[in-house]
Amino acid sequence: MIGGKSVLAVIPARGGSKGVPRKNVKMLGGKPLIAWTIESAKASRLIDRLILTSEDAEIIDIARRFGCEAPFVRPAELAADETPGMAPITHALSQLPGYDYIVVLQPTSPLRTTGDIDASIEKYHRSGRADSCVTVIKSDTPQEWLFVRNDDDFIEPLKGQESDVRRQDTKEILVLNGAVYVSTSAWIEKQGSFLKGNVVCQEMPPENSLDIDTMWDWHLVECVIAGPKYVR
Repeated sequence: MIGGKSVLAVIPARGGSKGVPRKNVKMLGGKPLIAWTIESAKASRLIDRLILTSEDAEIIDIARRFGCEAPFVRPAELAADETPGMAPITHALSQLPGYDYIVVLQPTSPLRTTGDIDASIEKYHRSGRADSCVTVIKSDTPQEWLFVRNDDDFIEPLKGQESDVRRQDTKEILVLNGAVYVSTSAWIEKQGSFLKGNVVCQEMPPENSLDIDTMWDWHLVECVIAGPKYVR
């Protein structure tokens, strides 16, 4: 709870995965991928209730073994490849009404820390004007250096940007890292998005922001965890 506001955290984890098959239950650094997010969320001093939304029995069983509630089974039609990402979240809110704030934690960001979670909730709460808060990282690639490719394999500057620009003259670009999303339950039920309205950002360090979508990502995270200086 923060400032008298109750906080519900939701971990969406379906069984299907193309880039890394069964990634949510796949062992990473000695424990299932989903356990990394559960442990960080359970250590939060602001989250009142942590739940999982999944249609997969094995994922639900593992989540419960690591201390995460799974109060319902997600309908199969909300776990298909074509299911909009927010559909499981709005469904979860319909099953568990009454919470002021909603926090979404994707299990594909295993290096996100409890500090990152609580800082995001605090940033949103302190803002007073924001409709939501999302975590971001600074991009190494300036917008002025981004191109699109046409049908003839020629490239053009993105949105007509001037590309012949020195790095020191370029604008800072922030990229969503997908680690933490915060809003009110009322806003999400009405708008169905964390990216509409006034969105405030919480910057995270690159080392906490690795997102697993492919086997390359998986191996990279394994290397980070196995590194001599890694401390959870």
